[in-house]
Amino acid sequence: MLIALTGGIGSGKSTVARRWVELGATEIDADVLAREVVAPGSFGLTQVVKQFGESVLAGDGSLDRAALAAIAFSSEANRKMLESILHPLIQELALEKVAGLSGVIVYTIPLFVESNSKLKFDKVVTISCDEKIRTQRLVASRGMTETDAQGRIRAQANDAQREAVADVVIDSNCSLSELIAQADEVFEGFKDAK
Repeated sequence: MLIALTGGIGSGKSTVARRWVELGATEIDADVLAREVVAPGSFGLTQVVKQFGESVLAGDGSLDRAALAAIAFSSEANRKMLESILHPLIQELALEKVAGLSGVIVYTIPLFVESNSKLKFDKVVTISCDEKIRTQRLVASRGMTETDAQGRIRAQANDAQREAVADVVIDSNCSLSELIAQADEVFEGFKDAK
């Protein structure tokens, strides 16, 4: 069973994914794949440098993620250009990773709405959370400024857009223990559906 797990930055996706792995799922994380497709020497990195210039490279030739983020999030055109380079590469890699796996497979994909994934999901689960709480989480856990956090949140689809394509919505405007309890309940439904 292939599950898409989505939600905006700071919504609690990683917490839910970790819990499902503890319960026996296999996770494929689009953010990890995004790093793989721009590894040193990769076609993805070559395309990113071609589009955005050498300033996105670190001294060792790897991608300077902070420098790229500063450029990508400076305008919608830049962000869309970056997505047009990375999304097809990430999707291709995801298809390879999913092939041959069995059981409950969770594909954690923050940009589910934006990427038009070619994977065929049995269920789509979104984590919804108020922007104010997500901003607080990003400032506390990732050291972002409030302005940067809000910029990242607003650059993604909103909760209503994700909920419109989801089979299940988990509300993470709650305590960690309540979030885990919701995750457990949803996961039980996957096991019953197999």
